[in-house]
Amino acid sequence: MTLTLNKTFKPISTKIVSDTPGRLRLRVAPGDREVRKMQIITDVIKAQSNVSQVRANFRHGSILINHSGKEGSLENVLATLKDIGIIFADITQGNSEAAVGVSSAVVDLNRRVEEATNGVADLRFLFPLGLSLLAARQLMLKGLQLEVIPWYVLAWYAFDIFIKLHGTDQTQSENRV
Repeated sequence: MTLTLNKTFKPISTKIVSDTPGRLRLRVAPGDREVRKMQIITDVIKAQSNVSQVRANFRHGSILINHSGKEGSLENVLATLKDIGIIFADITQGNSEAAVGVSSAVVDLNRRVEEATNGVADLRFLFPLGLSLLAARQLMLKGLQLEVIPWYVLAWYAFDIFIKLHGTDQTQSENRV
């Protein structure tokens, strides 16, 4: 029985996450994390003589391949992957652990600010306000000089961030009138 992937499916984007002697870890793009596709990849790689173990985590799109590590072993695994329709690219994996950590810290800080002000202000209001105050300070101290950070840049950022964080559009404005 010959297992082929490239005849049945479009190319599958995959990223090499880790490559150490005898061990290769791949991450399948989120749009291609179907159990059927990943199972076929796993079965084809397991059939290679220089591969000792293949483990797949279907939920996270991870495939771990243990191979002999001898010269040419990795090249054989990569050639087989390419033959069955795998393309290696820099895929987006969603949020990294660092991004999730920073995001949750900001959400927590925003919640605390909102509680401290009894719901009167939050970071979506205070951050643009702070930039606006910096813009006014720059204008008063430096005048209209084009210095390192001109007042109008800070004013623009304050305006832009306020609009983006409050997400208003024309239909919402019309419904309020």
